[in-house]
Amino acid sequence: MFERAIHTAFPKLALAAALASLSAGALASKADDTLNVAFDAAPATLDAYKESDRPGLALGRMLYSGLIQKNQDTGEFGPAIASAYKFVDDKTLELTVRSDVKFHDGSTLTLDDVIYTLNLVASKEYNARFQNTVSWIAGVDKVAENTVRIRMKEPFPLALEMLSENLPIYPKSFYEKDQSAMGVKPIGTGPYRLADSQPGSRYVFERFDGYFGKKPAINKLVVRILPDQNTQYAELLGGGLDWIWRLPPDAAKRMATQKTLDVKTSSIMRISYVQMNPTFDGGKSPLAKLQVRQAINHAVDREGIRQALVGGASKLTNSACNPQQFGCSTDVQAYAYDPKKAKALLAEAGYPDGFTIDMVVAYPPRSIFEAVSANLGAVGIKVNLIEQQYGTAVTNWRENKVPMIAAAWGSYGIADVALSTSNFFRGGADDPVKNPELVKLLTAADTSIDRDFRAKQYAAALKIIADQAYWLPLWNHSLNAAQSKTLNFAVDGDEFPRFYKASWK
Repeated sequence: MFERAIHTAFPKLALAAALASLSAGALASKADDTLNVAFDAAPATLDAYKESDRPGLALGRMLYSGLIQKNQDTGEFGPAIASAYKFVDDKTLELTVRSDVKFHDGSTLTLDDVIYTLNLVASKEYNARFQNTVSWIAGVDKVAENTVRIRMKEPFPLALEMLSENLPIYPKSFYEKDQSAMGVKPIGTGPYRLADSQPGSRYVFERFDGYFGKKPAINKLVVRILPDQNTQYAELLGGGLDWIWRLPPDAAKRMATQKTLDVKTSSIMRISYVQMNPTFDGGKSPLAKLQVRQAINHAVDREGIRQALVGGASKLTNSACNPQQFGCSTDVQAYAYDPKKAKALLAEAGYPDGFTIDMVVAYPPRSIFEAVSANLGAVGIKVNLIEQQYGTAVTNWRENKVPMIAAAWGSYGIADVALSTSNFFRGGADDPVKNPELVKLLTAADTSIDRDFRAKQYAAALKIIADQAYWLPLWNHSLNAAQSKTLNFAVDGDEFPRFYKASWK
């Protein structure tokens, strides 16, 4: 699942042994202009519309291009396959398509490819893996020799976000013959083309000289699938790899001591939280009372836990979103760590001796929520931690079988609260509260392209969420990557490694 969080634990002794075996001066060579990287899981397919996990989708960003491109540093949108775009009205987007875009097989991209791709993936019959990327499209039409218009079902403020990398354009003549072929021998217009592959094991990409944009600085990219973290660390230290990612904090600290390596920590979109269900057990749960939810917020030493167990570039969050996202107002009620106040609120709610409650943990490591549980226990709330797979936990949550859930959310890498706050409080499957005022505010914001109006609506909604203490917000996440000192590279905030931006020092 795309939003599934991946945590890996690496035994300290194994890492220590790998460090001890490192020979001085062992560096991944850049002499053959090849960037060697490792993922811990293989993509199910290289078809970007059918893949669900981040490693496979990251490879798709090497192979394919969208109509426009988002600058991950500034948040601005610029040209890609489309040289220009404009909103004709709130429900119509017009794009001018370049005439010099080549597919990896040498054929030229045409308007027919654009119209075919978008109309196909937006259809119910196609069943794209992520419906939120395509469900807003009512249809795509040709209006001039080099111009198309995308008709929306309703005003959709995330249209530009989706058209940037999330909706790659495929060659009609290739894809309509055999859709399955795109998964193993993809043909795109991206900065790299697939030169060779051993599916599930090794993928070799070469710079596409016919690419219409700025060409990658590094000629070849080799992606190996190495599920064992011990192997990844040993290969990086020995020079067989140039880059690995998703290092736990302890491994990142140890890697940072090596003179031949750099450890890069990126602040990413993913956030951790504990969501409370006031409607659990027909509203008879202690969570139905505001004072109890406020007490839970005051009882947890979020900063102490963050410093001890999370670290990196993470920061506390007080809103039900990531502050990096558009619309994530931080002008909300914040709950300071105050066990005395928590106990007083519990007594006021009618629970002077506390109570016992279940918390499903859908996002490891367990140690973090053992610390949260200990804080709650100190004020009289005994927590039974129940670990479940993400899919099982979410299903139980949606079926109102869970009073509290500890999880994480990455917003699909999109820097807009329409994919965070609205996911949990707009009356959908993940929203047990279904507060009418929140639903109204968020629906209005999610169906307008007026940024000022949207910002005001989101700010009002986030105030209500914090005042009602529906969440125990925790922190945003950071991602650790280790790489050769000869490499210039960093993972973007949306948690995608765009290797075409890498270069040698």
